[in-house]
Parts: sequence; structure tokens; C-alpha cells
Amino acid sequence: MPRSSRSRNRPQSPFVRNIAITALASALLVGTPVAAFAAAPYPSDSTAPNLIPLLAGYNDYWVADAGNTLHGTVKDAATLQHDDELTVWINNHATTAQQFKALQDSEYNNTAGTAYDQSMTIADSLGSVLGPLYLKGTNTGALPLTKALINSSNGTSGAYVGTGAAKTNFSHPRPFLPTDATTAPVAGDAAACSPTTVNASSLSATRVGQPYAAANGNLNIVRVPDQTDTTGAIAPNGAAVPLSAGYGQAGICTGGSFPSGHTTTAYQAGVTLATLLPELAPEVLARASEAGNDRIVLGVHYPLDIMGGRIDGEAALAARWSDTQYRTEVLEPARAELVNYLQTQCGGTLADCIAKETAYQSNPYGGQAMPGGTAQVVTNRATATSVYRERMTYGFPATGTTGLAPSIPAGADNLLLTAFPTLTDAQRTAVLAQTEIASGYPLDQSTSSSGSWERLDLAAATSATVQLAADGSVQVTATGGQAQVLPAAVTDPTPTPTPAPTGSTGGTGTTAPTTTAHLPVVSG
Repeated sequence: MPRSSRSRNRPQSPFVRNIAITALASALLVGTPVAAFAAAPYPSDSTAPNLIPLLAGYNDYWVADAGNTLHGTVKDAATLQHDDELTVWINNHATTAQQFKALQDSEYNNTAGTAYDQSMTIADSLGSVLGPLYLKGTNTGALPLTKALINSSNGTSGAYVGTGAAKTNFSHPRPFLPTDATTAPVAGDAAACSPTTVNASSLSATRVGQPYAAANGNLNIVRVPDQTDTTGAIAPNGAAVPLSAGYGQAGICTGGSFPSGHTTTAYQAGVTLATLLPELAPEVLARASEAGNDRIVLGVHYPLDIMGGRIDGEAALAARWSDTQYRTEVLEPARAELVNYLQTQCGGTLADCIAKETAYQSNPYGGQAMPGGTAQVVTNRATATSVYRERMTYGFPATGTTGLAPSIPAGADNLLLTAFPTLTDAQRTAVLAQTEIASGYPLDQSTSSSGSWERLDLAAATSATVQLAADGSVQVTATGGQAQVLPAAVTDPTPTPTPAPTGSTGGTGTTAPTTTAHLPVVSG
């Protein structure tokens, strides 16, 4: 589902959710995008990607029983154990500041419009100058086209696909659920969350005896306490926003973990914003990956769930950008609105504004390196690009066929339309092919007819230096910098030698070939 399984109504008390479910909340509860309830004037409105086939690789690791019981059969114990180990480490090692950000990233706007969602919490990816301006424009109504597009609760792209059917199909228990069905209930949890009813007992054999689990197999997940955001930095009118991971709410505890609905909307918002502002695409995408990772920080999802959510978001936005009518009537006007607003408010070009601001930064574990990976510290565009790539696989070993040729899904090249407007579809596809990761990692669908969204590295692609050859082919020469296209070198033909004038005392009378110098053509 594109939102979490719980109601988005603001609570009657700081940490108790309102049980009166509105039509909006009901839509969120079952994972149906609110945008889908409106009329469907665009072709892609009725042809949203079917997530279950795109995520079918998950069946290599876990196959659910019929009936959405959160029970099933383990097919690849080693992969699921790695999933467990990383989940516990991330949950246990996140800083206090990261836990707070994770709670912020778990929110969705309410019907009263006094809260915020992921289309707003990812604003810090735009930097210290443009980020606050983007929030101001969103909250004051100065960006109506952008908000209607990107909003994670009802945006036509931000809430385009839902994960409800996929969660039911894969029906895998969340990490905070006890493995041992005899575990005592947590005080305050809904009755529907009782361990005798909802548990991960199918995973006992893979967890008992592991260092990251208790003796009874329960993962060592620490629940992040509810808090209230009183900073006023994100919410409209500086409102205080109650924050909760919702562990004890029936919609969360009984909902399957795979794929992550929050991550799906984080990437729908993130990829949307990255394509509207390709000048900051790598940073925005890295921030979307952080929002997904924050679901692991809270202990409500695993890395595989986050990887699945990224696939969802990529496929969703590719479908939107591939819809010519939607692109020209919705996406492009929103980009024009957003760019014009930011430049007017900042008082310069986007490039000028970006140059004078502090870039997006992140240090989720206080400099501690995670098992098989890094500390995932982001300080600039290059590190944002590298951290994004690390979170594409989370250090999982290959479980499928390695060494396969590039596998670019149809329409994926349209995600680079704003980053590389001067390139052809074939050239943009080549950029994706040259920047994607190797085959064989979990959820890779390289051998399927739909291609592999799992291998698509949009952060690398949108930060690529592309060398154009005379024959029209392209070569990616670097990533992690400014997206740019270097034109093919033009060599002037050697002119016919001219005899030296009578009486000349120097030279051979020939002219050496000259090469015309060209400055890089910067795209986006």
C-alpha cells in the first residue's frame, strides 16, 4: 500500500490514534491510492504497474501460506537470516536523531492538513536554501501543481500505486513481531496484535540460536518510543505533530512486511521530485533511500522490503513519465512551477542557489559501519551517490545468475528526460545500462520480459558525465558529479598545404591539423 496500514487521522491525545476512520483513512488502510478514486483522464491512470510480478523474485526466499496469515515456508534461509541480521543491527545502532527522523518519515498528512508526509520530509535533500523554500511553497499554497502531483497521501504520482495486494500476496511477518507465539503481549497493543494471533513462528528455525535473536527466536528489535514533533520545521503553520511507529496498531502488526508501503511512497515522492529537479536528483534519491532505510530503523521492515519499495517507486514513475499526455499536462507544468518559484524566492538561478547552500547530509549510525557495508554517511553528491548504491543491495550476496547483460525495463529511459533532454531515448537507455548494477542480487528480474528495476541505479545515472561519440553512441565516463553531456570531438580536415611566400625565411609551408575545442554541454 502506498501509505502505512493505519489511519492518518490525528489522534485525540498525543499518542492515541483516532479510531473514527474517514473515507480517506479507509483508502489508506487497504492500500488503495486515493488518486485512483478520481476520474481517470490520463492513460496511465488505468495502467499502473502490477507490483506482484515485478516483485516475484521474493518467492525465491519465502512463499506465504494461503489466506494472508503471515505464515509460510522459508525457501532460502541464508538470505532471510542476512535480512534479519541487518534489520537488528540498523534498529539497534541508529542514533537518537535518526530515530526521530524515522518517526517523521513514518507520517502521512491527515484530512485536517495539519501534519506532513514524505513529500515534505524529504525537503532537506534540496539543501539548506532550497529545502526550506520548497516547504514554504508547499505549506502556503504557492506550489499547487507540485503538491497535487507529489503528495504522498493523494498525489497523482506520489500516491500512484498501492502495495496492499502485494503485501497480501507475499504475507511475511514484520521484524518486531515475536517469533515465539507464547511471548507475552505488549501493554497497550491492540488485541489483534496478540502474539498468539500474530507472530513469526514460521521463521523459528532460521532465528533460534542466532546472535541477533533471543533464545526463543524473537529478534532483538527495540521499539522506538512515540514522540511529538514540536520543531514546527515541516508541518503547516508550525503545528505540533504526534509521531508514532504504530507497532501496536492492528493495521501495522497484521500487515505483511513485503514490500514496504512507506518506502514505495518515499520513492514515488523522491523519484518525482528528482525528475522535477534533476539538478539535485542524486541528493533527492539518496534522501528517498534514507526514508526507506528509516523503516528498518523503526524495526517495522527489513532491507528486502526496502529494496522492493524502491522497485515499486521506479516502475510507477516510469509509467507516469512514459504517458505523454500526463507528462505534458501534469509533470512538465509542475516542473516549470517549481523551478520558477525556487528561483524567484532564492533570487538567482538554480545553479546559483545550489552553489551557495549547504548540501543534504546524513549520518544515521554516528559513523559506525554496518555489517558488510559502510557507515552510510552522506556529505556531498559523490557520497550520496555511493550510499544510494549501497542501499540497492544492502550487501546481500548474489542469489541469482551473475554476469548477465544489461536489462533495462521499457520506459525507464523516460526517467532521464529532464536530466538529459538532449539525448535520444536510445542514448538515455545506454546511460542506464552503463550505470546499473550487476545481475544476480536479490529481487533481480533480468531474465523476465519486464526487465530488472532492481538493477537500475538512478543516482548514478542522474549524476553521470556522458561522452557523445560521432556515431551517436554514448559512454558514461564518470558518476557522482554534475549531469552533463560532452559533445563529440570535431577534428577539422587537414587543409591543402600552402607554399611559403617568396622571401620567407621560416616554416615548412604546411599547416598542422587543428582540433576545435568545445566546452561541455550541461544538461539539466
